Amino acid sequence: MLSQIKRLGADSLLYAFMNVGTKLIAFVMLPVYTDFLSRTQYGIVDILDRWTSMLTFLVIFGTDSALSFYYYETKDEKKRLSYVQNVMYFRLFVVAVLFLFVVVAGPWISERLLRSPHYVDLLYVNLFTLLLDTIFVVATTVMRFEFQTKKVVLFTVFKMLLVAVLSYVGLKFFSQTPAGMFMGRLISSVVIFVLMLRLTWKYLKFRIEWPVLKELLAYAAPLAPTSIAFWVIANSSTFFIQHFASLAAVGVFGVALRLAMMITLVTSGVQMAWRPYSMSVKDKKDSPYIFAKIYMALLLLGLVGVMVIATISPWVMKTFFKPEYYEAYQYIAFLSCVTFLNFYYLIISVGLFFKKETGYITRIFAIAALLNIGLNLVLVPCLASWGAVIANMVTYVFAVIFIFQKSQQVYYVPVSFAKMAFLFVSMVISTSAIIYVQEKQMSVLFILLSWAYFIIMALVSRVDREFRRQTALGDL
Repeated sequence: MLSQIKRLGADSLLYAFMNVGTKLIAFVMLPVYTDFLSRTQYGIVDILDRWTSMLTFLVIFGTDSALSFYYYETKDEKKRLSYVQNVMYFRLFVVAVLFLFVVVAGPWISERLLRSPHYVDLLYVNLFTLLLDTIFVVATTVMRFEFQTKKVVLFTVFKMLLVAVLSYVGLKFFSQTPAGMFMGRLISSVVIFVLMLRLTWKYLKFRIEWPVLKELLAYAAPLAPTSIAFWVIANSSTFFIQHFASLAAVGVFGVALRLAMMITLVTSGVQMAWRPYSMSVKDKKDSPYIFAKIYMALLLLGLVGVMVIATISPWVMKTFFKPEYYEAYQYIAFLSCVTFLNFYYLIISVGLFFKKETGYITRIFAIAALLNIGLNLVLVPCLASWGAVIANMVTYVFAVIFIFQKSQQVYYVPVSFAKMAFLFVSMVISTSAIIYVQEKQMSVLFILLSWAYFIIMALVSRVDREFRRQTALGDL
């Protein structure tokens, strides 16, 4: 058992390194890309990236979970290989159908997506990249199943580095347009495909077994709507901004979204460790008090983190980005808050996982996706990018509140919801004040006052009692 625990710890550290490493590379390269591309050009990149992410959900179609289940369900190596090959060719078939759509209606699709029929070449480049990435993902998934963690980390980080280098080369020497960037991505995917060909060849041998494929899809299909709901929440704002504003506005908002994701450098490690940790302590007598303390501690850290991001965002934009992207600083903090809430719901939903009622989360996010569309439809025409920010904030607050309340019903954790809400509202007020001061170029003293307000509100709430009370009860 000890060896299994050690392997889990070692694998978790390696995957954490991979996650942080790839995000750092993306963060470092973002100002490099925007230095070559105008706001409108980066808007094109952002739109195509978001559509590609949606197509990725369609290509996968829940077969990742299905493959995980059936791969471990059998010990027969031939049967396992059959499952992998059927998943591989199902996904490649979906990519082929997408190619067919572009062949038949490429200019029309380009016009609808990018308001110009002249970007068909970019559609083909992205689909070729998606084709190669599909093979890469299946291969690395099987490596994970076989606990070949070092290979997964090595190929993933190397691929990200190669994408960064070749995208830069494409922009610098080929074309300072989205085409240069996308060509760099395609070439990097070709290089990785060639390097991994020996490892992936057996999965690429054509083999379709209809009973096996039907079994996989029967498991996978119910999971697909949840993935689509998450995609809608994460990406719909961008398309509303494009429709009601411009591609230039999309470019600025896209930069803000990508910078906001940097908060995951902190949260991703906790997220990876949380599920095994929470399951390991759930049967302890004082586990509800442990969870209550963690709920409050992570909330405070997240709220302070959002305010720190709000404080330094103007400096980040001035130092690393062209002036035309500067206005993105306004949105970064609240979009970071959205990213934090997307992590936090996993923390405060332990009861739903303990009691196997995770279907409730699926239903809430389906409703949240519809809410997000409605809010964007109402707010973006009036407030442009700020409307999208508000829509995302409200959507995730809605989801977190309902998931938390349901989790409390099935597994009560003695933490004050009123106190948590009070602290969250105080952060929103303080962050809004910080951004207002920055926008009006007022004295830095007003930013300090905003921080002082939050600290005072935290003290007034007597959040310290939560930690002391829980500790005392736990010691009993």
